[in-house]
Amino acid sequence: MTAPLRFVFGLHLHQPVGNFDHVMADHVRDVYRPIIERTTAAGFFPLTLHVSGPLLEWLEHHDTAWLDMIGRLAADGRLELLLAGFDEPILASLPRLDRLEQIARMREYLKRRFSVPATGLWLTERVWQPELAADLAEAGVEYALVDDRHFLVSGFQRDALHRPHHTESDGRRVGLLAIDERLRYLIPFRPPEETASYLRELRAQGHGLAVLADDGEKFGGWPGTKDWVYGSGWLDAFLQAMEQLTSAGVIQLSTGQAAFRQVPSGGLAYLGTASYREMEKWALPPEAQRNLTTLEDELGPTDLEASASFVRGGHWHHFLVKYPESNRMHKMMTALSTLSRARGDPPEARRAIGRAQCNDAYWHGVFGGLYLPHLRNAIWRQLALAERVLRQREPLAYEELDLDYDGYPELWIHSAQFSAVISPQRGGAIETFTRFSDLSNLADVLTRRRESYHEIPPQSTQGHGQGKDGGTASIHDIERGSRLTALPPVDAEPRAILVERLLGADVSADDYANARYKAIQSWAAVPMSARVSLKDDAVTVLLQGNDLEKRLTFDVGGCLDVAYAWNAAAAPPHAVFAPELSLARDVSLRLQPDTEVWRSQITTVARSERGFEETVQGFSLTPRWPARLGKCSLEL
Repeated sequence: MTAPLRFVFGLHLHQPVGNFDHVMADHVRDVYRPIIERTTAAGFFPLTLHVSGPLLEWLEHHDTAWLDMIGRLAADGRLELLLAGFDEPILASLPRLDRLEQIARMREYLKRRFSVPATGLWLTERVWQPELAADLAEAGVEYALVDDRHFLVSGFQRDALHRPHHTESDGRRVGLLAIDERLRYLIPFRPPEETASYLRELRAQGHGLAVLADDGEKFGGWPGTKDWVYGSGWLDAFLQAMEQLTSAGVIQLSTGQAAFRQVPSGGLAYLGTASYREMEKWALPPEAQRNLTTLEDELGPTDLEASASFVRGGHWHHFLVKYPESNRMHKMMTALSTLSRARGDPPEARRAIGRAQCNDAYWHGVFGGLYLPHLRNAIWRQLALAERVLRQREPLAYEELDLDYDGYPELWIHSAQFSAVISPQRGGAIETFTRFSDLSNLADVLTRRRESYHEIPPQSTQGHGQGKDGGTASIHDIERGSRLTALPPVDAEPRAILVERLLGADVSADDYANARYKAIQSWAAVPMSARVSLKDDAVTVLLQGNDLEKRLTFDVGGCLDVAYAWNAAAAPPHAVFAPELSLARDVSLRLQPDTEVWRSQITTVARSERGFEETVQGFSLTPRWPARLGKCSLEL
C-alpha cells in the first residue's frame, strides 16, 4: 500500500481596516470561533491558519480569549500560523521595502504574541509576480501558498501539482504549494462524500499531497453557509468522513510546513503573473469581461479545463487603471511611504501607511471593497494621519509632479493643515482634498460607471454545485446567477471637485442627477495651462483653457476660494454655467452672486456577496449661474 495522502487544511481569516465592529464581532461568533473549536475538538488537526493583522488588532481589543486559544493550539503543534503582509496588502502592489516591512511585522507579532516561528506565507488574494520570490526569500519565507491555476497558466499539467515546487528570482529560492481549486469548490459547498471520494482518487493515483487553503468566511460568513455548515450538519459529517479516511490510512493531516519539507519535490517552477480565476476576470474592463464570459460559456467546463493555459483574465494591477479612485489611493500611499522614509520614518506615520496598504478598498469583484465608502474612507483616514505627522510645522507649499503616473503632471498643494491634488490635464479638477483636522478626503467619491455584471444575464451554476443536487451555492454561484432588472445611471465624465459645464436651460434637476443630459460644453477633459503663485498665507493656481479661466486660492488652513471668468458671448442664450462639486459629504457653499444649487446623492449599484446593493457614494453640489454673466465665484 502507498503512504497516506498528505492533506493540508488551511484557513485564511480576514477583516479589512475600517470594517464595522459589529461585522467583526458577528464573524468571530459565527465563523472564526466555531470552525476552530469544532475542528480541533474533533481531533481534526494539525490545521494551517492565517489571521490578518487588522483582525488580530481588533481581537486584541475585543476577544483576547480567542487569541489565547489560538496560542495554545500553536504551542501544542496542532496549528501552524502563517505569515503574510501584516495589514493584508497585495504584496505585488507595494514598494519592495514596504513588502519586507509588512512581512517582518507579521513575523514579529506572531513571535511576540504566540511565541511560535512562522515560515509559510499566505499570499494575499494569491496575487503573484515572478520577482516576489527574491523578496519572500529575503523576508525569511520558506514556502508560499499559490493556486494551482498559477501553475496551469504557466504550462504545467494538473497531475504534476500534488507535490511541492521551488522557484527563484535574482538567485533567491522560495518554495511553492499549489492550492487545489477542486477542493476550494468542494469544501464546504458539496456533500462531504464528494471530498472523501476525491481524496481517495488522488491517493489511488499515487499522489502525495492535497492542499486546501481558502477563506474561513465560507464556513458561516457567506450567505447561506451558516445554516449549511452548522445547521444542516455539513461540518459534523465532513469531520466524520475525514476521521474515517485517516483511520483507514487514506489521508494524513499535515501542516503546510511539514508537507513542504517531507513530500518529495516536484522540481523547479517559474510562474507568470497570476491570481485566482475570478480575480483575473474582475480585473478586466467590462467589455473584456463580457467577452471572456462568452468564451467560457462556449467552451463549457471540459474544454475550459483543457484550455486553462490560454483562457484567462487580466492582472490585478489593472484595477488601478480601471478605477482612477483606486489609483489615487495607491499613488498617494506610495508617495507618502517615500516621504516617510526620507524623513526618518516617524513610527506613527509608518504605522498609518501600513494600514493604508490593506487591499480590500483597492479593487472590486463580488466583494464590494472599492464600492464600500467606509473602507475607502478608512484608507484615506490612515493616509491623512500619516501626512499630518509628516507635514508637522510645514509651511504652505506646492509641487508639480506626475503623482498618478499617467504621464501628465499634477499640482500637489500642502501645508501642516491640508493636502490637495489638482489635475490641470483634466480641466483643473481637484482630485483629492484632505483636511487633517477631520482626517477625511473631501474628494473621496466614486464615479458611477457601467460594470459588466449590470448587463450579463444569469449563467448556469451547475459547474460548481447548486442546491439541486445536494450541495449549496458558493459566492461565485450567487455571482453568476444575479441580474439587475434596470440599468443604473452612468456618469459621462469622471467625478471630482470642480468639473465645469455649460448646460441648456431645458435640463432638469432630475435628469442632471441621473445623468440623462448632454452638456453644451464641458471642461472635464480639457487640458489647462496652470500658473502658480505662492505667498506666505495663500497659494493661487490660475488655470486657463477653452475660454475658461479658473482661479483657485487655498489659504494655509485649507479654505478654498474659486473665481471663474468665461467668454459669455460664445455661450448660447439661456445657457447655464454649472460647476459640479462631487463631495464625500454635504457642505455649505458661499456663492457670488447668490444662485440656486442643485443637490443630489451620488448612488451606485454594485454587486456584493449578498447580491446587488445600492450605496450612497457622496453628494453632488452644482451651483447654476446664467452664462451671460461671464464671471462668478464660490467659497468652499
